Amino acid sequence: MLMHPIYDIVGIGFGPSNLALAIALTEHNEQAETPVTAVFLERQEAFGWHRGMLLDDATMQVSFLKDLVTMRNPASRFSFLCYLRDRGRLVDFVNHKNLFPLRVEFHDYFEWAAAQVDDLVAYNTEAVGVQAIQDDLFEVTTATGDVYHARNLVFATGLRPTVPDGVELSDRVWHNSQFLHRIGELENPKRCVVVGAGQSAAEAVAYLHREFPGAEVCSVFSRYGYSPADDSSFANRIFDPEAIDHYYDAPDAVKQRLMDYHRNTNYSVVDVDLIAQLYRTVYQEKVLGRQRLRMMNMTRLVAVEETSTSTRAVIQSLVTGEQEVLEADLVLLATGYDEAAPLLGSLDETCARDERGRLVVGRDYRVQSSLRGGIYLQGGTEHSHGITSSLLSNVAVRSGEILASVLTNTAVLTNTPVPVLATA
Repeated sequence: MLMHPIYDIVGIGFGPSNLALAIALTEHNEQAETPVTAVFLERQEAFGWHRGMLLDDATMQVSFLKDLVTMRNPASRFSFLCYLRDRGRLVDFVNHKNLFPLRVEFHDYFEWAAAQVDDLVAYNTEAVGVQAIQDDLFEVTTATGDVYHARNLVFATGLRPTVPDGVELSDRVWHNSQFLHRIGELENPKRCVVVGAGQSAAEAVAYLHREFPGAEVCSVFSRYGYSPADDSSFANRIFDPEAIDHYYDAPDAVKQRLMDYHRNTNYSVVDVDLIAQLYRTVYQEKVLGRQRLRMMNMTRLVAVEETSTSTRAVIQSLVTGEQEVLEADLVLLATGYDEAAPLLGSLDETCARDERGRLVVGRDYRVQSSLRGGIYLQGGTEHSHGITSSLLSNVAVRSGEILASVLTNTAVLTNTPVPVLATA
């Protein structure tokens, strides 16, 4: 006999995606006759989202209307606009005439929303194992030995930093996810090397150049120049909810074409205003005859050599093959992220995979499995659902779709009528 309560949902990870799901089920429970029971397990001590890159002047690259709820329920009390009203800044924000809030402000919005559903979250709780103890029941074990039982699992395990092969993080070699956490360790640097061609790399280059006026800042990237993000209206339709249906139903060859066509809406691209700012800086320094900002285009980092007293970045020209060794006080790797694989454990053998070894995922984000219990993914579905898999653009709508599927599956498992998803 089970000694633990059985939840309808156990969510593993509590970033923006599962936060949006917690809000969706909270809104549903406020009107439903039979509430959805859930708990979300988060290894951090409090809610946090890319804290290492919350630069004071960095803005979001997505409209505030694509918050945790508005695209699903415009009347929600959890919207960014309700947050602004609560913080006393609604009129000021409207007068600002800007669709893109500061990143630190949006993070504060996330924390504000998370505080309203913290009864559903177990912080400082790391899930270390999952297994099916019945065809329709999962057991989740934490690092401290606690056990949770659930009819449905929702994995939102986020992203993990990507580090180039052969390079190890150290006191002077950081991934940009550590940037603000460690920038206080950097004292009067003579040279900083930033590797990468995306928004985070460009922001770090601008920050280091501004904050350390005595330092040379070298931007290392394989392109000829920074590529601007395509945020034009038609291109942005790739993030529309209905675009998920189009992508999901498309043949694999069309999926690949869509990714190739629209990769520049998100990957390795930089806001055009920041590109212009950095170019102005380079030109101004040429005029003044003192170049601190070096754009090392068409190059790549091939090695980092460290001793007890120095760090050397080995940079190779993609044109000539020649190498240049840069003594550096900091090598910052703005080299992106990979989607973290869900902690499936023994569940993996029950899950279907395609010919390329990828999980087969339904339109409702449920993994195709031989089990009756539901296994859902928030992320890790770019191959099936398109470019929004790891982005904020679709978290509101996706949370509603997952919750609707969970309601249906739970009703089947418990042999009860399927409830209607309540949102407003």
